[in-house]
Amino acid sequence: MKDTKPDYRRIYTDIINKKFPEKKDSCLYILNKEELSALDVITLNTIIFGSLDTESREFNQKHKSYDVDSIRKILDYKKNNNLSNIEMSKKFKLSRNTISKWNKFFH
Repeated sequence: MKDTKPDYRRIYTDIINKKFPEKKDSCLYILNKEELSALDVITLNTIIFGSLDTESREFNQKHKSYDVDSIRKILDYKKNNNLSNIEMSKKFKLSRNTISKWNKFFH
């Protein structure tokens, strides 16, 4: 069985073309990537829709999922910038426990 993922490039291109054509230029560098990661999707969402209110942000945070490549990028960012789990949790809006668990699993 084929592993199917949503075609985020197509979804976000349609959203931009129909509702936010003025934001197309700021999203092109991400949409032109060969493959979109979970971090790219989050970045696109922030560029297009901006910051969410607290209630929406909390709801969305519970339903985020990251692929292995995105987790590795986040952990590499942590290592390269010599950041603590607390600093990473604030930057990426993740739980400190999640970052700690990823560190144990991937390093």
